[in-house]
Amino acid sequence: MEIDDLILDRIRFENPWWHRQSIDQDYEHLPRRLFFEAFLERIVNKAVRRAVVLMGPRRVGKTVMMYHAISALLKGSTDTRRIGFINVENPVFSQLSLDQIFAAIRQSSGVEDAEGWYIFLDEIQYLKDWEIQLKNLVDNYRESRFVASGSAAAILRMKSLESGAGRFTDFRLPALNFNEYLNFLGQENLIRENHNPLDQDYTHDSTDIRLLNWSFIDYLNFGGFPEILFANQAAPNSSLYIRSDIIDKVLLRDLPGLYGIENVQELYRLFSVLAYKTGSEVSYQSLSESSGINKKTLQMYISYLEASFMIRIMRRVDDTAKSFKRNDYMKIYLANPSVRTAMFAPIEPTDDGFGSLVETGIVAQLGQDEVDQPYYARWSKGRFQGEVDQVRLNRMNFAPESALEIKWSNRYVEKPEELQSLLLFCKQNGLQEATVTSIDKHTSVIYKDIKLHFTPASLYCYIVGHQQLKGLNMR
Repeated sequence: MEIDDLILDRIRFENPWWHRQSIDQDYEHLPRRLFFEAFLERIVNKAVRRAVVLMGPRRVGKTVMMYHAISALLKGSTDTRRIGFINVENPVFSQLSLDQIFAAIRQSSGVEDAEGWYIFLDEIQYLKDWEIQLKNLVDNYRESRFVASGSAAAILRMKSLESGAGRFTDFRLPALNFNEYLNFLGQENLIRENHNPLDQDYTHDSTDIRLLNWSFIDYLNFGGFPEILFANQAAPNSSLYIRSDIIDKVLLRDLPGLYGIENVQELYRLFSVLAYKTGSEVSYQSLSESSGINKKTLQMYISYLEASFMIRIMRRVDDTAKSFKRNDYMKIYLANPSVRTAMFAPIEPTDDGFGSLVETGIVAQLGQDEVDQPYYARWSKGRFQGEVDQVRLNRMNFAPESALEIKWSNRYVEKPEELQSLLLFCKQNGLQEATVTSIDKHTSVIYKDIKLHFTPASLYCYIVGHQQLKGLNMR
C-alpha cells in the first residue's frame, strides 16, 4: 500500500515523542483525572486481550487522559517508537481503514514490526464501521494494544455491544465528580476520613462544613468540566462555554448527524424542558402531551440523550420495591448538574429548585453499572401518597438494602416524624436504618426503632463519588 506523504507527515506531527521522548508539556502539566489509574490498568493489562473503548460526554478530558496514558508508557519500559496516536476526525485519514492507519503509523515511525504496539485512536466514531475494523485489529495483531475514544457515546456504546462482544472493554469517563472537583482545587482538606473502628455510622466528616457547602454550591452550578476549572474561567464565561461547545454541539450536530434527526429544534426544546425540571418524575404520556411530540419519537429522543450521557434515568418501584407491570413513569436527571446553569442561570441555595439540583448532583456521582443502579419508590394507597428518593435493591433477590431521602434542610433532625414516606418504606421492608441528607447537620436519630443517619448533602455527595472511584480502582 502506498501512503501519501501528507498522511505520513501528519502522523509524525501527532507523535512528537518519537523524536523527543515526551508528550507536549501543555498536556503533561494538566492534573490527572482520578479515573486515570483504573484506565491505565486496563490498557497495560495484557492478560485480557481486548481493545479499550473510552467513552463519555464532550469536554471531560478523554483526549487528555489518553495523552497521560502515553506519558506513563513513555516513562516505563515501552519502546517510544511503538506508541502511536491518531485523531481519526482529521480529514487526511478519512479514506483509510484502521488497518491502513496502523500500517501508516508503522511506516512513519520506521518500525515495521506489528508486535508490541500501543495504538491510540481518538474520536473513532467518525470512521465508518469502526467497530468491525477495531475488532479485526484486536484479532489480527494479538501482541499489540488498541485504545479508542469517542464523544458520541450513544453510537459508541451501541456498536460496542453489537460487534465488540469479548473484544472491547468499555471505560466510561463522566464529568467531574465532587471528589475530583475538591481534589483539583486543593480542597480535600475539607474532608476528614474516620478511622475509628467503633464508629461505623460515619466513614467521613468535614473539617469545615461551611466552606464545603460553598464549594458544593459552586460545583453544582459550574463544576462539571475540568477545562473550565483549569482555565479558571469566570462563571458567565463558563456557562457560555458549556452551552456553545458542549450542549449545542451534541444536540445540534452529534445526535442529528449520527441518527438523521431532522427536527433539531424539537430535540433542543425537549432537552430544555428536561434540564429545567431535572429530578422530576415524568411519563412518556405527560411529556408527549406537554411537548406535542409523539410518544415513539419521544422515546427515541430520550434513549439518544441517555446514551450520550446528557441525561440519566431512574426507574420506579412501589412501597414493597416491586416494579410496576406498566412502568411508564421515571425520574430524569441531567447527567451533569452544571448544564442547568449553562442553559438558564445560576441557582442559589435559597431558590425553590435548589433541592432538585442537589438531588441531581448526588445522582451524577453514581457509576454506570446498570445492575447496580438505584430506583426511586413512589406509591399511592388511599389518600396517602409516598415517595423515597433512592432505594437500592439486592442483586440476588431484589429485596431493599437501603433507602435515602435527599433534603436540603435541617428541619427533619428535630422533626423526623415528618419523614412519613421514608419511615413507612423502612418498616414495610424490614430496614432498620436509612440516610437523610441535610444542610449541615451530621448526627443520628432513632425514631420508632429506625435509625436515621443525617449527613450534610455536600459531604454525602463527596462520599458517593469517592466510593465509586474506590470501587472502580479495585476492579
